[in-house]
Amino acid sequence: MSIASGLHGRHLTRRLVQLYAGLTLYGVSSALLVRSGLGLEPWGVLHQGLAEKTGLTIGVVSIIVGAVVLLLWVPIRQRPGLGTVSNVFAIGLAMDGTLALVPDVDGLAGQVPLLALGIVLNGVATGLYIAARFGPGPRDGLMTGLHRLTGRSIRLVRTAIEVVVVATGFLLGGSVGVGTVLYALAIGPLAQFFLRRFAIPEHEADDAAPAPRPDSGGSPLTPEPDSGSSALTPEPGSVPSSVAAGTPEGAILRP
Repeated sequence: MSIASGLHGRHLTRRLVQLYAGLTLYGVSSALLVRSGLGLEPWGVLHQGLAEKTGLTIGVVSIIVGAVVLLLWVPIRQRPGLGTVSNVFAIGLAMDGTLALVPDVDGLAGQVPLLALGIVLNGVATGLYIAARFGPGPRDGLMTGLHRLTGRSIRLVRTAIEVVVVATGFLLGGSVGVGTVLYALAIGPLAQFFLRRFAIPEHEADDAAPAPRPDSGGSPLTPEPDSGSSALTPEPGSVPSSVAAGTPEGAILRP
């Protein structure tokens, strides 16, 4: 996959709108989790911890971390797409913009609805940008690249990465709480639900983004049956084949 790959097809405009709407909503949802004060998603914990130590905004830290993770793609022979590069910048900018507009909330009566809204919007955002099929984000690409390189299951690789990320972020001062646990439990079913709603029909997706060749050195092949994400674990057959076949997105979402 290259940055320019997938920039054709009958539904390019729809896919681009889905991509950038999804990335923007992802940043908004992450900011809402910050304002809820009840715990962040795994990478958000790291971003917040680094922001506390550096004095940078959490959005800027997200951009820097995304860029660093993208550099780690080079030795594991992952190839970025438009969605990969856009992910680095769009989410961080949307986060900082939302944090500038949404004030801190005190009391559970305000925090709990904000947490719930943030988690649901994150599921919507994930479904939107993955279904657009412009390539995985830097962090998910690192996961699928390590899966391909090591032969370990997606579930194991993702769990290992996120444990390290959360532990590091917590030690740096990031927020771990009930929201972190609820996010981990809810994001898989939510992403699966919204992916089905936003998926491009198979024949349209085939026109827009052909599956990579096995020898391309980029996206991994369809994962083994026991591979899957610790958070994203849909039922067999529930992921549209246009997303599931031979793509990093499919490796993320298939069990």
